[in-house]
Amino acid sequence: MSSIKVETVGFDARFPNTNQSKHCWQNYVDYNKCVEAKGEDFAPCKQFAKAYKALCPSIWIEKWEEHREAGTSPHFGRPAESHH
Repeated sequence: MSSIKVETVGFDARFPNTNQSKHCWQNYVDYNKCVEAKGEDFAPCKQFAKAYKALCPSIWIEKWEEHREAGTSPHFGRPAESHH
């Protein structure tokens, strides 16, 4: 039987409050900017991904991905490109 390791996202002084919505969003944005600049395999990008996936409701992520891929998000200048 395999064991499942559960981890929480560490404290981030930029987000001291209980409401973590902004923390979730910032990690999502940081992840996408990191991937655009360095590629998906860059270790720090993976940390941003781990954080936003732990903090953000999946329905939010799905909607943000739709907008990002369509180029309709004001936070991303162009549609996502594959870095494979």
